[in-house]
Amino acid sequence: METTIFPTKGNLIASKRSFSLAKMGYELMDKKRNILVREFMSHLDKARGIQREINETFAKAYQLLQMANLTLGIIRDLSLAVAEEDSLDIRFRTVMSAEIPILSIEKTPITIPYGLASSNSLLDEAFISFVRVKYLLADLAELENTIYRLADAIKKTQKRANALKNIIIPNYENIIKYISDALEEKDREEFTRLKVIKRKKTS
Repeated sequence: METTIFPTKGNLIASKRSFSLAKMGYELMDKKRNILVREFMSHLDKARGIQREINETFAKAYQLLQMANLTLGIIRDLSLAVAEEDSLDIRFRTVMSAEIPILSIEKTPITIPYGLASSNSLLDEAFISFVRVKYLLADLAELENTIYRLADAIKKTQKRANALKNIIIPNYENIIKYISDALEEKDREEFTRLKVIKRKKTS
């Protein structure tokens, strides 16, 4: 309890107003945390699904590449025909004051970049699988970054909500009780003093 606060009606009104604002702030923080948690869980489920798909597609791509190497020999020269990816773009959106990244990558129809005479269908399928993994990795990078940022926002929101619930609100409750008790005691003393004065006058 703040001992420097004087027990006046003005301070009581101000403390009640601050108490109401603190309760409102806690309710808003609680709602914000719930929204962030729901968003976090939905992205977590998506990330798990994409991670499974990446693992399966990678396994298929490497198996096809191994089989292509067995039939064509080591094919390093063909890999030089594959262009470097430079279409990745990053923007941001806001969810309850948390900045969430949006990754986009240009998805064009898949065309085989090397000569068909020097390859076979196994290599073509491996290439297509690796392109699919590239797109999935961009999706996963966006989701993992989003999950990290949401988790950080949830932690900060929870910390503020806890401070309001466990420190600020109880502190104002104590201040209000202290001022109310002091004013009631003052009123009782004043009432008693007036009774004494009245008795003396009548006597």
